[in-house]
Amino acid sequence: MALVLGPVLRHVSATSALVWVQTEHAADVEILGCRARTFEVHGCHFALVVVDGLTPDSITPYEVAVDGTVQWPEPDTGFPPSVIRTRGPRSADRNRIVFGSCRFPRTDDPKLDAELGVDALDSYAARLAGLPHDQWPDALLLLGDQVYADELTPHARRNLTGRRSTGSTTTGSTGDRPEDEVVSFDEYAGLYRHTWGDPEIRWILSTVPTAMIFDDHDIRDDWNTSAAWREQINREPWWRERIRAGLVSYWVYQHIGNLTPATLAADPEYQAVIAADGDCWDQLVDLADRADTEVDGRKGLRFSFRWDLGRGRLIMVDSRNGRVFADGKRKMLSDNEFDWLDEQMHERPEDVDHLMIGSSLPWLLPPVLGDAETVNEIAAERPGIRGRIAENIRQAADLEHWQAFGHSFERLTSLIRDLADRSSPAPATITVLSGDVHHSYAARVDFPAPVQSAVYQLVCSPVHNKVPAYVKPMFIAGWSSWVARMTRRWARYRGAAALPMTWTKVNGPIFGNTIATLDLSGPSARAIFEQPDDDGELTTASDIALTKSTMPAPTTEAATG
Repeated sequence: MALVLGPVLRHVSATSALVWVQTEHAADVEILGCRARTFEVHGCHFALVVVDGLTPDSITPYEVAVDGTVQWPEPDTGFPPSVIRTRGPRSADRNRIVFGSCRFPRTDDPKLDAELGVDALDSYAARLAGLPHDQWPDALLLLGDQVYADELTPHARRNLTGRRSTGSTTTGSTGDRPEDEVVSFDEYAGLYRHTWGDPEIRWILSTVPTAMIFDDHDIRDDWNTSAAWREQINREPWWRERIRAGLVSYWVYQHIGNLTPATLAADPEYQAVIAADGDCWDQLVDLADRADTEVDGRKGLRFSFRWDLGRGRLIMVDSRNGRVFADGKRKMLSDNEFDWLDEQMHERPEDVDHLMIGSSLPWLLPPVLGDAETVNEIAAERPGIRGRIAENIRQAADLEHWQAFGHSFERLTSLIRDLADRSSPAPATITVLSGDVHHSYAARVDFPAPVQSAVYQLVCSPVHNKVPAYVKPMFIAGWSSWVARMTRRWARYRGAAALPMTWTKVNGPIFGNTIATLDLSGPSARAIFEQPDDDGELTTASDIALTKSTMPAPTTEAATG
């Protein structure tokens, strides 16, 4: 089979689409008369085909030919033909955005698969196959942990067997590598094939425009939690190979498809790769090193991006690799990345009814947990044993979300409040879409003075993963209003800044595998959370209208549940 993986439908506009594929060998790839030559990375072959000349508001079935032979669709799959649905004037004021995070692949281990439950994205794909095109989503947002490089299925572990018994690596020998984690680019490529090769997933990715951003497990648990974490991990003899392979594979499998054709045409790294004669691994290693390195308080490569979806705008923020720890300061985003975000939020606001900010990590946690992260950051900055204990707690308990980066949390909040407060024009809704925390919820934000926009945090996690039983009571208690009042006083006593707003849980916490939909029509918005039953049928766990509060924010500093 010449087509190893894909096609994956990525950015789609009114007249163009990007389609990503991986092939078995160097080849010419053709889709709807548009062609691209594969590029080579460490012996693997990829192409990103720019399909242009499409008609706005159209639905176009497509095939994928490799060296002149049709390789997609595969025969007798039971799924409808893959199509490209373009946007245009007729669809400008409506959007259906499906999102979620943390999808562990099917394991083929009956006991483990039973623990994981039914994959919500598999169920969504099965339902989608029976719906008319006008009920299909306009975009699928995968908000982190697309692959688990540090938590392997039995199948993935078997694929490593024998690979490390002989030979050498850039770290010295195969024995230097952890036994149950991927390290090399070849191993990452196998992991993506295993994770995206599920027939339901392969089909839905071929026919719904998909935007992606990574989180820690795409590289390693707790990735970039703190300066201390970076210092510790860089002492591991295999880490340099791991971070290079992880960032190169992310660039190839996920990042480049997030970009528009115009951005790709102006991108020097991408243009150098597709122009390369032979394997371009070395130049992508240089790209990965720049992406991982902090220079003058910023990272050397931007992974954040923007999609315009009619009168909706998605700004996906890299809240994982984009972190900087220069000069003893902790920032979720560098100053120039925040400047970029500000520009994207305020460019032609009259064209935007609904602004969506994608962040793999929630901006707003259950308030008790948010205050715990704030206090932990303050404690970890202390010298001596108290600071070291706080750092150990931070890494053990994953205290690394936006409120664990206090100044960045305040700056993001200020950007959102200022845009929501515009007298005219302000978006009808501003939503922050997130995952990571293995439970789902929606929270409405209220500022002391009324604002023009309805502001919400929407979290959907996991799509397919286990939720340890012991964490459920913690997440439930995290929304307790009376506990929140106590932790807020505790945080203020320890030196935390006053909160500039409150947030109120309007649904959840929802536990178990979940897929969410943001349904936008004119100025109206709804958030629907669905879960698969044992037969794989999706049922609604919550359906809420995203509306502004009619009351000012409470005078207390504590957020409410």
